[in-house]
Amino acid sequence: MKKYICEPCGYEYDPAIGDPDGGIAPGTAFEDIPDDWVCPVCGLGKDVFVPAED
Repeated sequence: MKKYICEPCGYEYDPAIGDPDGGIAPGTAFEDIPDDWVCPVCGLGKDVFVPAED
């Protein structure tokens, strides 16, 4: 599964880790995260995330 980066703050969402504090279980693909989820660092929405370069 692909990692995604929050462009404004640089937070990397890693599907292998998820976002346990945000209620996202490890193994959850970015596409499967609810639309109302926000970056745990800066609080912006999924729309500011871009796919990480491999």
